Amino acid sequence: MECEICGSEIHGESFKVTIDGGELDVCGKCSQHGTVANKRAPVSKKVAPVARSMPTRRPTRRTFETMSDELVDGYETIIRNARRDHGWTQEQLAEKLKEKAPLLKKIERGDITPEDSIIKKLERTLDVKLTERTGESDWAGGSLNKGTTLGDIVKIKRK
Repeated sequence: MECEICGSEIHGESFKVTIDGGELDVCGKCSQHGTVANKRAPVSKKVAPVARSMPTRRPTRRTFETMSDELVDGYETIIRNARRDHGWTQEQLAEKLKEKAPLLKKIERGDITPEDSIIKKLERTLDVKLTERTGESDWAGGSLNKGTTLGDIVKIKRK
């Protein structure tokens, strides 16, 4: 039998080696150029197989374009008044929203700003509008866009 790499005659046992995905029968000298194919690699019983996850592509976020709805000023009084108009206690409203009552109390006091999911639940349940649509066109800058410079606005204090 001949070595499939160097072509010399193989005396004794040949080695089955994997090189670039192909299996070759080679001599002892040429066996160092690849990995031995018929050698079994022991698998540790302690190591669990890891599921391969496909790399996820991060969505490109344009923060200013996605921020189109803002919470209105005085949202806490709107929520409180709407709840009272329906005749519900804070606990009853929290039960309808499937949220905790202390969270609703903090929202009504204005201690915390509700998350988007809670805002949507409140709007749906109380039939109120808590967000307003804002965009780039909403802020025009008024008269500041007409050639006004920083020097026109700032008073420079000199020593």
